[in-house]
Amino acid sequence: MKFSLKNKWISASVSAACLLSTASVMAQAVYKIGVAGPMTGGIAAYGEEMRKGAQLAAEDINAAGGINGKKVEIVIGDDACEPKQAVTVASRLIERDKVNVVVGHFCSSSTIPASEAYAEADMLMITPASTNPKVTERNMPNVLRTCGRDDQQGLVAGNYIVDVLKAKRIVLIHDKDTYGQGVANATQAQLNKRGVKEIMYEGLTRGEKDYNALVTKIKSSNADLIHFSGLSSEAGTLLRQVREQGINTQFMVTDGAVEDTFAAAAGGKPVLKGVLVTFGEDPRLIPDGKAVVEKFRKGGFEPAGFTLYTYAGVQVAAAALKGANATSGAAMAKWIKANPVQTILGKKSWDAKGDLTSAAYVVSAYKDDGTYVRVSK
Repeated sequence: MKFSLKNKWISASVSAACLLSTASVMAQAVYKIGVAGPMTGGIAAYGEEMRKGAQLAAEDINAAGGINGKKVEIVIGDDACEPKQAVTVASRLIERDKVNVVVGHFCSSSTIPASEAYAEADMLMITPASTNPKVTERNMPNVLRTCGRDDQQGLVAGNYIVDVLKAKRIVLIHDKDTYGQGVANATQAQLNKRGVKEIMYEGLTRGEKDYNALVTKIKSSNADLIHFSGLSSEAGTLLRQVREQGINTQFMVTDGAVEDTFAAAAGGKPVLKGVLVTFGEDPRLIPDGKAVVEKFRKGGFEPAGFTLYTYAGVQVAAAALKGANATSGAAMAKWIKANPVQTILGKKSWDAKGDLTSAAYVVSAYKDDGTYVRVSK
């Protein structure tokens, strides 16, 4: 009886070892791509765009045979657009989830500290949304983005304000965050370079719901343009309270206000009519992504905002894993910088810093149905 139990124990141990070995082989047969962003909190809508974009990209890659014979698995990390939480998420993706690449984060204030953890782990990080110049100005070989930069956006906004709107009394408002203040500073710099000095430069607190004191100050300034740099919720709240106080001044926002939260906070889509926004060419109109856009719409989801930028980020990650045939972040980044990648946003290439060699911003105007149309040349 003792002999029988011993044999059963040995048999069980061997079986367990085989299961562990099989699990290990299975794990090696999958490439894990982490997607980090605000999945909860006040700007969770952007996190949902990222999740949906990444998930469909992975499904399409897997349907086409995967990468080097391996399937792609998406691992979600929720940083709630909080810098400290972003660092925790980065550590979890590296140590626990053992992802091969990260597509994220969303907020520049989260991306910058998190990128340091990825650099230490030699992990490639591709942000689809973080536009602060500092993201790629720190000589970190593993960091890239599929979006433009604040200084590029500020340049376009400043020139449009001077050349087209011919505004003279300009109010610049930002949300005190790395992203919002970064675009405000870039816009201010370009305006000043063009000989226009803003009459107000103020910050508001993200998450607050009452900006009426600030709006009253704006009203007394007799401004002919209000430019807000920040995210959708604050942009919408500020716009609503501006209009409630009877101020019909031209309102302009940045690429952080390109999803439905903007309209909801403003009091409805009709309130957005005439509001100007700086963003890349509407990614839904780029021919390379037509089939993917249709697939999203058939599934009942409108791929607005950064959905397609995230999809493209996963495409770039997949191309790097295949092209470099390595999981070293530095090696994959080197391959990307040397090889253009075909994405749903068109064929993209990167400079030595990890920035796109072409990331043209345009100015669009919102219609009363919540969509926007390009108005700049």
